[in-house]
Amino acid sequence: MSKKIISIEDLVFSYPAPAREPAIKGLSLAIDEGDFVVILGHNGSGKSTLARLLNALLLPTSGKVYVDGMDTSDPALTLDIRRTVGMVFQNPDNQIVNNVVEDDVAFAPENLGVPSAEIRERVDEALKTVGMYDYRLHAPHLLSGGQKQRVAIAGVLAMRPRLLVLDEATAMLDPIGRTEVINTIRSLNAELGVTVLLITHHMNEAIFADRLIVMSEGGVILDGSPKEVFMNIDLLRSVGLDVPDTSRLLRELSIEGMNLPLNALSIEECADAVSTALRQG
Repeated sequence: MSKKIISIEDLVFSYPAPAREPAIKGLSLAIDEGDFVVILGHNGSGKSTLARLLNALLLPTSGKVYVDGMDTSDPALTLDIRRTVGMVFQNPDNQIVNNVVEDDVAFAPENLGVPSAEIRERVDEALKTVGMYDYRLHAPHLLSGGQKQRVAIAGVLAMRPRLLVLDEATAMLDPIGRTEVINTIRSLNAELGVTVLLITHHMNEAIFADRLIVMSEGGVILDGSPKEVFMNIDLLRSVGLDVPDTSRLLRELSIEGMNLPLNALSIEECADAVSTALRQG
């Protein structure tokens, strides 16, 4: 039986006036430890608000958020919660605070009171994990966007969180940088067992998730595997979202009369489906 690292019960969150509607409306949700979960949603859907509620940057207006059984509303547990849930945000420049890469990665564990010898071990391990060890003595501001974001991820990994939350962490990156970051977090999940919650608006980043959650107007409208969710093309478009390029291509070819599955999400699966349909044609 899977262990729940996040449990959300009847969660409501409202920003102070003049906000008219709650950003989160009666949300109940659980996330299993070890999963790779993607949350999709248009601007204003509540996905970034949810991210901040997961490590007590925001506190519920009503309802509960539990992190490994810890109530985020209990101030005595805030530090333990933030050790458990590491956050990576959209702009890596906002998370980089030192002029040397390895010093930046060491910043968080130093503030947690980790002994110096262990900090050295954690920094080296985190930089090797994200493929940035060779840049440990570089100045962060001279790195590319994708490299900066990998340094930001290393800084969070040095805290040894069990859940890594990435809030639009690829939004400011070019396609190469996005690929670097996505490959890094997929490796963290598959090889180290880190639970990953990726919040994004890039459809193609969701293809390889274990679970895909779609939010709109503060609630969940779809929740399932990517193949299940991306079958709902019309519903997704009705809330301002598109589907991966492969799903769109298969849908358009199906409209033209080809007998194709709409759940072939990866490029390889899509190519195989089209090739099979042409042979049978």
